[in-house]
Amino acid sequence: MDTFSLLLHGFSTALTVPNLLWALFGCALGTAVGVLPGIGPATTVAMLLPITGKVDITASMIFFAGIYYGAMYGGSTTSILLNTPGETASMVTAMEGNKMAKSGRAGQALATAAIGSFVAGTIATVVVTLFAPLVADYAVKLGPPEYFLLMVLAFTTVSAVLGKSTVRGLTALFIGLAVGLIGMDQISGQPRYTGGKPEFLDGIEIVLVAVGLFAVAEVLHAVLFEGKIHETQNRLTRVHMDRRDWRRSIPAWLRGTAIGAPFGCIPAGGTEIPTFLSYATEKKLAKGEDLREFGTTGAIEGVAGPEAANNATVTTALIPLLTLGIPTSNTTAILLGAFQNYGIQPGPQLFATSAALVWALIASLYIGNLMLLVLNLPMVGLWVKLLRIPKPQLYAGILIFATVGAYGMRQSTFDLFLLYVIGAVGVVMRRFDFPTAPVVVGMILGPLAEAQLRNAMSIGEGKWSVFADRPVSVFLLIVIAAVLIVPRVLKRRAAAA
Repeated sequence: MDTFSLLLHGFSTALTVPNLLWALFGCALGTAVGVLPGIGPATTVAMLLPITGKVDITASMIFFAGIYYGAMYGGSTTSILLNTPGETASMVTAMEGNKMAKSGRAGQALATAAIGSFVAGTIATVVVTLFAPLVADYAVKLGPPEYFLLMVLAFTTVSAVLGKSTVRGLTALFIGLAVGLIGMDQISGQPRYTGGKPEFLDGIEIVLVAVGLFAVAEVLHAVLFEGKIHETQNRLTRVHMDRRDWRRSIPAWLRGTAIGAPFGCIPAGGTEIPTFLSYATEKKLAKGEDLREFGTTGAIEGVAGPEAANNATVTTALIPLLTLGIPTSNTTAILLGAFQNYGIQPGPQLFATSAALVWALIASLYIGNLMLLVLNLPMVGLWVKLLRIPKPQLYAGILIFATVGAYGMRQSTFDLFLLYVIGAVGVVMRRFDFPTAPVVVGMILGPLAEAQLRNAMSIGEGKWSVFADRPVSVFLLIVIAAVLIVPRVLKRRAAAA
């Protein structure tokens, strides 16, 4: 059968009442999980694996898929309203989304996040439908040199775009890189920079740092330095997008999807690089009044682009999982375990041996995206009512929320102490205008970049020329040089004129 016939057969399976109910339950649960910092879809799927052991495999995978992409949307809600990312992928959304909420545009921010998630998820699902074997075959050809240079590109872009100066951005990035070195060395297994503390052997949780730098630091800074905050700061003007919002969001959704979809296909991908690259792209392309909104009142493109990139990456991450059996995130690793729990091994033969299951799962992605839109758009006005909570109670709630989430990750009181130390560091960074996002980027990508660098140097037998041996590596080197040089040349020309 051709692809269209197989997809129609998948829809006939996914649209049965039991499977629709599992999809709805998964999407709703995933949205709730995304809202809560520290839990995450991977933990939720892992906890529910034993419970669904007796359930039909198709219904079970549809349910887990609903949790998977539902959580990606849910994380944007608290990121926008409370500056508390439920997932690391929502950190970029928090940067502009929370500023929009504070300037009375929470409704527009939540709406562009919901619609952008739907648009990107649907386009990415089409990519999965049409190009899964082809794209996965190309992506698997990338080696350690290309992966390392992709991460260097992310480092240069983030440090140059985030923050009021490149020096501050680089300083924050190097702090994150240093923190990312704490723990067991990935190759030798030796403890590094643990100070003799066994709690540091596994490294520092990224979500802990994200919640500390964003949520805890936000509250402490407001209480210590901002004094009395007028209630009009969080006034709500409307809950829908106007024509100007649509005009600015649509190109950002498409650009974010174009950036995010390829990253999901890479077997060493993740949502962090594409979301930050999308944000950097939107900020570079913004002009005039739109550019002035970045970092001040909040730019809608800074929410639309990263949210689209996030959901496109999450959806296309199923390509290497299904066609190669390679998970690209914690959640897809758990999904791989779920397949194996039913005696099925994802890989090149999966589309032949379990075609009915695979195409029902792909069809459920279309259904789930529509469900998330229907579930979340009507709730925009309800979510925005969180902003009407008086500030003392709201800030207390954020701290309780962050504390419970941090403790829930490992049930460790040491993590609670660390959370507030990180929050204090975040306050200092805010006072001296150091961006906090590059810290998290450095933490996430630093260990990955180190491992890929070591692998690349091993392949090249210690020769740095390994990074210029293949066309993709050369192309990435040119892009990195352009990111570093072109903005400075243009700035000097503008100053001379």
